Amino acid sequence: MPALSSENTPQYQLHAPNRPLDVDCMLFLIILGKILLNILTLGMRRKTTNQNFMDYFCISLALIDLFLLVNISIISYFRDFVILGIRFTRYHICLLTQLASLIYGFLHYPVFLIAYIDYCLSFSKIAKLSSKCQRLFYLSVVSLIWISVLAYILGDPTIYQSLEAHGVSYQCPSYVSSQSYWLSVSMMMVLAGAFITSWSEVLTLIQAVRITSYMNETILYFPFSPHCSYTGNAKKTLASKLTVCFLGTWLPFVLLQAVMLFLSVQMPAYIEMNIPWLYFVNSFLIAIVCWFNCHKVYLKDSVFPVDPFVNWKCCFIPLMIHHLEQTEKPISVIIC
Repeated sequence: MPALSSENTPQYQLHAPNRPLDVDCMLFLIILGKILLNILTLGMRRKTTNQNFMDYFCISLALIDLFLLVNISIISYFRDFVILGIRFTRYHICLLTQLASLIYGFLHYPVFLIAYIDYCLSFSKIAKLSSKCQRLFYLSVVSLIWISVLAYILGDPTIYQSLEAHGVSYQCPSYVSSQSYWLSVSMMMVLAGAFITSWSEVLTLIQAVRITSYMNETILYFPFSPHCSYTGNAKKTLASKLTVCFLGTWLPFVLLQAVMLFLSVQMPAYIEMNIPWLYFVNSFLIAIVCWFNCHKVYLKDSVFPVDPFVNWKCCFIPLMIHHLEQTEKPISVIIC
């Protein structure tokens, strides 16, 4: 029997049936779990929310995840097929996942910035568009973001060559986004700073917090102080109450982020960019915008951003529950 030459060995390994990546099932289960988590999060959000950029982007992310899952399933099932002259094999599962990871990893900063600008404009009431125009505007912005990042990824020769090299060398590394890491670090530092600078007020508010039902919604409220003043100390008071309201909803997620940062856990970008994370960032952004616009929360005609998970409006407006006036003092959540 003739011996195999060294020149033939790589060709043999390239076409060996046991050599292709055995990550199909694992990727399928991971993305399926992510989609189920997305659906659960979208189903848990409050229905009385206004149109905003973050909601549209979250829905688009859920659709992209579904598209990714369908394509992985098709390639895994048929294994080797041709469509429009393009041959698809199991190696394209790795290529598709890497491409999705790169796109997701580049989206954190743009989404954060656009969502912040959107809430600033909403709070200042600069932009007044009809419901149909708002819907069209947000759809256009979300589509432009996805297309721009995809064009950047495919147009960068360094990234393209890296994808091709990994496909030839049987490697399927997971791209870890530095953007999400630094965003998480920054948010944890801001939360820690807000808690440390007003820890006494936070502890007092936690002891005084009450839970009630108002307008068919469960809300948190604090005893109303008749000596409320709009002095320079208002921002510190507002910061403590924003912190309590934020942690009242997102404390488990905050602890999870802290543990992941402490242990230096690195997650692939196609997992890390998910809807719970985006709504966590969304609540953080709303709190920041409201704190910077502290002087406007006292105005009765203020337009407050609507959070799908945190009822911020009940935190800002002096709330009088008339049927409790005989047994309770007037209550307010944020002011004072």
